[in-house]
Amino acid sequence: MQPADLLAPARHWPIAVWCLALAVLLACTATLAITWGTVAIPPATVWQIALARALQPLGLEPAAAPPWTVQQFQIVWLIRMPRVLLAALVGAGLAVVGVVMQAMVRNPLADPYLLGVSSGASVGAVSVLAYGGAGVLAGAGAYGLTAGAFAGALVATCVVYLLAHVQGRIHATRLILSGVAVGYVLVGITSLITLTSGQRELAAALMTWTLGTLAGTQWDELGLPALVLAAAIAWLMLQARALNALTSGEETAVTLGIATHGLRRSLFVVVSLVTGAMVAVSGAIGFIGLVIPHIARMLVGTNHRRVLPVAALGGAIFLVLVDLLARTWLAPTEIPAGVVTSLIGGPFFIWMLVRHTGFGGRTG
Repeated sequence: MQPADLLAPARHWPIAVWCLALAVLLACTATLAITWGTVAIPPATVWQIALARALQPLGLEPAAAPPWTVQQFQIVWLIRMPRVLLAALVGAGLAVVGVVMQAMVRNPLADPYLLGVSSGASVGAVSVLAYGGAGVLAGAGAYGLTAGAFAGALVATCVVYLLAHVQGRIHATRLILSGVAVGYVLVGITSLITLTSGQRELAAALMTWTLGTLAGTQWDELGLPALVLAAAIAWLMLQARALNALTSGEETAVTLGIATHGLRRSLFVVVSLVTGAMVAVSGAIGFIGLVIPHIARMLVGTNHRRVLPVAALGGAIFLVLVDLLARTWLAPTEIPAGVVTSLIGGPFFIWMLVRHTGFGGRTG
């Protein structure tokens, strides 16, 4: 019996039940990630600090002395909580991008990391750091970094799509080979920019975007990726029927009245924007967009109205756990999150290649 057969009854649960269950699991996972570390902090203290900070703008702070120490407050509020929230945002964003890319090109192996989109975003972000100081992006901060990453991701997406497009359809093998080739070229360009910029501090930035890490996250880094992700998910939910049609094939989509060319152009922009926003704050963290969409479809079926929210919550839970493992496994040494996702996603990718099964039994 296949795992999907065991989960068949659960597929018919209302999507609200799935979202509520996964949201509760995400809250528990986030609490665990905040409490666990070199300095252990009770879960009750974590929630007390979060509640106190949430009520502070309303002038509803408790009159009594807080039941936590200054050290506990700094660890929870200034170090761990923003990092955990960013992990949830990035995990959700990359999972959603994976869902869209797999529907857009009708290939179960599509992933922003494997197809070079994350590498393109890295080139854009590093270019802003190296050369943006004298240009229009000067002083733009996170917005300029995200704009550069978005532009790089969009160019990479279009190049890979054009290279894989043969006689009116996407060829599965060409898609993967094109993505890998373009990704290697872009990694080389990133290194070249770093070496020729004359800025030593870019070496640390290169390591960030090559391996992917959430270390040192600040609260002011959360706003833009959260806004981009919320807007993207809202728009994609409205396009769920069109995504279902794309998965069924070009002819079926056209028959159903879907303007496929215009839809794909819009999806290119959304995929690039979300990838750029996430890579700008976390670096290139791979394989989330490959693994999580398949798990989501196994849980709730192939309807994108159900897959998108489940994948977003699943991606958030996954990267929060990965980041927890990355910073505690060999503590005090911290492993980049991208290394851990590669160790998990690489074998999964090999399994997918061996299985060689796509939507409806085809890969391209």
